[in-house]
Amino acid sequence: MTPSSGTAPSHFDLAVIGSGSGNTIVDDSFADWKVAILEKGTFGGTCLNVGCIPTKMFVHPADLAYAAAHADRLGVETTFERARWPEIRDRIFGRIDPISTSGREWRASGRPNVRLFEGHARFTDERTLDTGTGETITAEHVVIASGSRPQIPDVPGLDDVPFHTSDTVMRIDELPTRVLILGGGFVSAEFAHVFSAFGAHVSVVNRSHLLLREEDRDVATRFTELAQDRWDVRLDTTITKLEPARGLVESRSDQGVRAHLDDGTTVLADLLLVATGRRSNSDLLDVDRTGVEVGERGLVLVDEHQRTTADNVWALGDVSNTFQLKHVSNAEARTIRHNLQHPDDLVTTDHEHVPSAVFSQPQVASIGITEEEARAAGRRFVVGRHDYAGTAYGWAMEDEHSFVKVLADPDTGLLLGGHILGPQAATLIQPLIQAMSLGQTAHDVALGQYWIHPALTEVVENALLALEG
Repeated sequence: MTPSSGTAPSHFDLAVIGSGSGNTIVDDSFADWKVAILEKGTFGGTCLNVGCIPTKMFVHPADLAYAAAHADRLGVETTFERARWPEIRDRIFGRIDPISTSGREWRASGRPNVRLFEGHARFTDERTLDTGTGETITAEHVVIASGSRPQIPDVPGLDDVPFHTSDTVMRIDELPTRVLILGGGFVSAEFAHVFSAFGAHVSVVNRSHLLLREEDRDVATRFTELAQDRWDVRLDTTITKLEPARGLVESRSDQGVRAHLDDGTTVLADLLLVATGRRSNSDLLDVDRTGVEVGERGLVLVDEHQRTTADNVWALGDVSNTFQLKHVSNAEARTIRHNLQHPDDLVTTDHEHVPSAVFSQPQVASIGITEEEARAAGRRFVVGRHDYAGTAYGWAMEDEHSFVKVLADPDTGLLLGGHILGPQAATLIQPLIQAMSLGQTAHDVALGQYWIHPALTEVVENALLALEG
């Protein structure tokens, strides 16, 4: 209910816009704070509902399906029969949806000092918010943690055809026969793996000459080569027109799509996935009314303490950083939690040693700078590289394509970057993350501890030892 004329808006010590990592700020230490949490959509944020958690729950069965279809080279006669998509989907969201629901219920009724507003929040003045529920509130501190949404490109005909984004594609009713993916980043790579492993024919249209082009060039090149062997990959290509193509012979859907490409060819599909990145939700909040400035790509500008340009307004996560990674958002939330309660002892978020991973086939993981970035910055560096095939466990897998690549400063021995392509990459990179975060030299990491033989981690050890040459 809107306050009557002359009645001041409800005032809070803290208002948090967004229920993803922003929700994690408010723990028991805020028991004496009056807190408002504002959420317009599904409780729990991108990661829980449409991002890292459900996607990896699809990737795991896709990995099993892929392994079953490719075990013959190891002398094991297994085959992939089919994927029971509704069963896979329902198992995943049968676990995720209750978590989201219980989180919402806990915030709505579990804490007497916390009030949940379920509406589209917008700033109307300095630290004043229209909650989208008919009520306006004010707050001493505001945290903007409203996340991001899929970026929809300007493609002729896109408005005339059915399409999905990563926000919707995981809840489809049946496995498509032919999938067309627009984009060549991590979302594209992961869903291309899932759908192709489950038996769909996948086409990827990418305007650049490499998939995963933000990765180290050696990694992106190898990944692209392997992807071309598995999927129909169209590089340096754009879609000039999309149109409905109902009744495709191979389609289980009556809502097919025909894509006309700039090379004169066409691609038919019964599912179009637009995977061209995500954009900050800052433009949905009228942040300018509270003095918050935004920069490139609509990202809210923050300093090293997560403060915006407006007094007592903070921001974290996809709305303000380029990483779009849950572990970064969580770290920024911890920074804000501390700084809200210790204004005379502010801490900063470490954005220097941020790792990332792509859960495709093969996996990719990275931390630090790439070789190309090192060269562009004029930094001196040495490279160590080792193939999985050069280790005993690599022999066991008959791996012919995977590798670890590390960059180090030749004067200090400190690692500058680590890049892995291959099985378990997201796990294997952890020793490199630790080394860079704790300031350990490559020599100390390689020789200052045991590496279990013949575990796959030896490939990391050998890449580090290769730096000494």
